[in-house]
Amino acid sequence: MLRIAVPNKGTLSGPAADMLREAGYRQRADSRDLVCTDADNDVEFFYLRPRDIATYVASGDLDLGITGRDLLIDADVDADELLDLGFGGATFRFAARPGSLTAPSDLAGRRIATAYPGVVNRYLAERALTAEVVRLDGAVENAIRLGVADVIADVVSTGATLRQAGLEPVGKPLLESSAILIRRRGAEDVTAGVNQLLRRLQGVLVARRYVMLAYDVRADLMEQASALTPGIESPTISPLHREGWVAVEAMVLRAEVHRIMDELYDLGARAILVTGIHACRL
Repeated sequence: MLRIAVPNKGTLSGPAADMLREAGYRQRADSRDLVCTDADNDVEFFYLRPRDIATYVASGDLDLGITGRDLLIDADVDADELLDLGFGGATFRFAARPGSLTAPSDLAGRRIATAYPGVVNRYLAERALTAEVVRLDGAVENAIRLGVADVIADVVSTGATLRQAGLEPVGKPLLESSAILIRRRGAEDVTAGVNQLLRRLQGVLVARRYVMLAYDVRADLMEQASALTPGIESPTISPLHREGWVAVEAMVLRAEVHRIMDELYDLGARAILVTGIHACRL
C-alpha cells in the first residue's frame, strides 16, 4: 500500500486535500483524523505537521509527501521534488532598513533573522557568503528593531508589514516556493501506485488550467480558426448539417479563453461555448 504524507493544518492543508479529492482519492472526513485509508486505490494518507513531512519521506517511512518547497529546503534532508502542484505560492526575500544593503554581497558578516534557516543557509552557501543566521519562530520583522539582527529573510507578499516595521525588500527573491510532491532521494522502485498518482495529479493541473471551447465556423475559415485554437495536439473538427460549416472543439488556456472567444467571433465563428474540464489524461 502506498503511504503518503499530507499537511494536517496550515495554508497547504485544505488545497492539498481538495486536489487529492479531485484526483479521485478519498480524504479524511474529520480534521482530527490522523490517518485515512483509501482501500479502492490502495493508498494510506497520514496527516502530519507540514514541517515534518520531508523528514518522514526522506527516512523512507513514507513513500511520498505533499509539502512546501521552502519546507523541503529548510529541512535539508534526502528528498527530492517530483511535481509542482501549483498552489501555496510564497516569495522569500531579504529585508533591511532603507539604504543598509545594496547587493547580496552585503550580506557577508551580517546577522540574518529568519524562521527558515535552511533556506537562508543554502542561499549563502551557493554564493560563498558567510553570515550569522539567527533562527526565530515568527514575527521576524521586529528582529532588527530589537537589535537581534541586521537583516531578515521572510515571506513577502505586498510588503505592507515590512513598511510598518520600517524595512524594505532587498534584491531579488531568494526563493519562489509552492506546494510540491516529494519523494526520498535515490528511491528506485517506481510502483504502479506512484505512476497513477502522478498521472492523476498532472490531470488535475491540466484540468485547472484549461477549458474546452466549442464553436461553429465556416469551413473556408477553418485554417484561421485553428490558429486561434490549436488544442493540445489538434482541434476536433466535425461537419455540420449546414453546408460549408464545421463544428470545432479544442482545449484552450482558461486565462486566455475570453480573448480567444472575442477573436473567434470577429472571425465569424458562432455558437461559441465554454465548458470546464473536471479530469483528463493526456
